[in-house]
Amino acid sequence: MVQRVAIIGAGLSGLASIKCCLDEGLEPTCFERSDDIGGLWKFTEHAEEGRASIYRSVFTNSCKEMMCFPDFPFPDDFPNYMHNSKLQEYIRMYAKHFALLRYIKFKTTVSSIKKRPDFSVTGQWDVITKRDGKEESAVFDAIMVCSGHHVYPNFPVDCFPGLNKFKGSYFHSREYKEPEKFKGKRVLVIGLGNSGSDIAVELSHTASQVYLSSRSGSWVMSRVWDNGYPWDMLTVTRFETFLRDSLPTSVGDWLYVRRMNRWFKHENYGLMPLNRTSRKEPVFNDDLPSRITCGTVVVKPNVKEFTETSAIFQDGTVQENVDFVIFATGYSYSYPFMEDNAIIKCRDNEVTLYKGILPPRLEKPTMAVIGLVQSLGAIIPTSDLQARWAIKVFKGLYKLPPVNDMMEDIDEKMGKKLKWYGQSNTLQTDYISYMDELASAIGVKPSFPLLFLTDPRLALEMYFGPCSPYQFRLTGPGKWDGARNAILTQWDRTLKATRTRVVYDSQKHFPFLNLLKILALPLLLLAVFLMIN
Repeated sequence: MVQRVAIIGAGLSGLASIKCCLDEGLEPTCFERSDDIGGLWKFTEHAEEGRASIYRSVFTNSCKEMMCFPDFPFPDDFPNYMHNSKLQEYIRMYAKHFALLRYIKFKTTVSSIKKRPDFSVTGQWDVITKRDGKEESAVFDAIMVCSGHHVYPNFPVDCFPGLNKFKGSYFHSREYKEPEKFKGKRVLVIGLGNSGSDIAVELSHTASQVYLSSRSGSWVMSRVWDNGYPWDMLTVTRFETFLRDSLPTSVGDWLYVRRMNRWFKHENYGLMPLNRTSRKEPVFNDDLPSRITCGTVVVKPNVKEFTETSAIFQDGTVQENVDFVIFATGYSYSYPFMEDNAIIKCRDNEVTLYKGILPPRLEKPTMAVIGLVQSLGAIIPTSDLQARWAIKVFKGLYKLPPVNDMMEDIDEKMGKKLKWYGQSNTLQTDYISYMDELASAIGVKPSFPLLFLTDPRLALEMYFGPCSPYQFRLTGPGKWDGARNAILTQWDRTLKATRTRVVYDSQKHFPFLNLLKILALPLLLLAVFLMIN
């Protein structure tokens, strides 16, 4: 019987896992190598080995109503999108409110996790940790790996001939902290992701010139959408998911491209992705188009090679006198504490997890990887639901299918990822479909037919409004009594953050009507399609 659970990392996923263990009567012990909670969101002046690293100016891309812990809303006066320091403040509030700190061993590194000799019977693990130079060993009934996937940089220096001859400085974006030392310099940023675009925009105010190199382009979105509402509260909805799944592929693709170009025409800015219909996660940056049109950021294709002082691009153009090259080329995921790396990477050295959580070939299902997923939804509610699902598996309250069936499910998901995101090994998944899949398995998915009969106001808000985290604490095991009220008041909290100067407005805000306006064209096309068929 599972009782003692080791949790690796005290970031967002680790804290969610601690609380979920406590909710289920388990005994969690969390090991955190640093001296504080927060993981990725804990800013440090210098990048530290084995830890995630962010730059000083990082802001969230998900708004507060869509990224909170499902049973702990942000304070009303917190901004909709917040600086990393503000999010860290909220993380500390959460840990204090639920008394989680007492279960964390800080400055403790996990050096080894391996199966016990009798694992096939007990499912237990030997965990070796180090603190202050001293090594300790303990036995745990289950493991929750919450170490994140922004720790080990993907630094493809071998893909850029001549880089070893380059006389300027080059480094990975995890080393970047602030723009002061780049004043008056020419900087090349390689990689058009969120980090690459953020760094390029920030440097464009101090550097003499910034070049942003992209191999395949990307859609760029603003955090602020129609009538000033957060993008995710208008687009991450159940009705949007229904429309996407119902429309013919050609119509859905056309609507998707049209929507992504609604802010500005990407082709005119050199940003159009090669696969324009791919649902690959877009870049969120409110200022990039402005910096491009002002000439302070110049978009370039992939780098072909470097010389001592210049970069030669794939289109034959050359940029002379480059002082710095910053590789915003993402991260790879690694688990150096695993004695048997094949447990998590059980096929072709790729991470292979059932439901994105569970190693499928374990004799006993007593290990879970939490937070190793990306979607248009936020990581906090995703990790919270993953942890709840995993603990149900640990306790034997959710029966797993046979190994072959789990592998088939993984293959099916990889096929869908190839279709939607352009690659099968991506961590990206569809947020609402994934959350509903986990929620259904453990009995916490809301029943919409029942809700429309018993509480139509709530049902309308949940179906046509944002799919906020509270929906997954509304019913079933782990139910939060405040979930209904949180859903019905989410727009009030959103507006309170921006209505800091009271003005007379004869019209009340109508997010629902605003959503219908956005979806007018898709609804019309759907009606025509249904009539034809």
